[in-house]
Amino acid sequence: MPDRIITFCYRKIIGASSGQPWEKLVFEDTYQEFRLQAQLYNPERRYRTFGELVHHAPGAEQLHFLVSAAARGYLQQLGGLVPDVLDNLGKHFLKFSQFQFEIINSDLQDKSRHQVAINFYSEPLRWHDTVGSFLLVSEAAGPAVAPGEVRTNMVQLQPYLSIYSLQQLA
Repeated sequence: MPDRIITFCYRKIIGASSGQPWEKLVFEDTYQEFRLQAQLYNPERRYRTFGELVHHAPGAEQLHFLVSAAARGYLQQLGGLVPDVLDNLGKHFLKFSQFQFEIINSDLQDKSRHQVAINFYSEPLRWHDTVGSFLLVSEAAGPAVAPGEVRTNMVQLQPYLSIYSLQQLA
């Protein structure tokens, strides 16, 4: 089987029921930022939900970008590693440098309806083989352990983790 270069996308959804401390902080701060930034597009307070704002208020699509500022500091706390995705040894290994923040839903009067997603895009990986339900991968330009040898990880596809791009090597 020829090697391929892949990137993963992991979609992390954060809402009122998210239980991890990091998720709770992102939830609280993005909700407060949404309430603050929504005032720009809703000065008369006619609209209550994110969907109404996007549908009726020109430029409200910018709220994705504007609210993302509240999450950026928390993303730095991850140390460049995608949360929740572990290798078969139970270790975080999947590195990211790009992400996309998205408001899925929100309500200016009901915090429990606030929900956001962060899409993490991995650094390129070399996909060597598939072993059972695991993909055998290594860094695309990973350092050699010994001549002709590279460090690998075994990762299983899980909900919200997908192969985002694929490049077939000759």
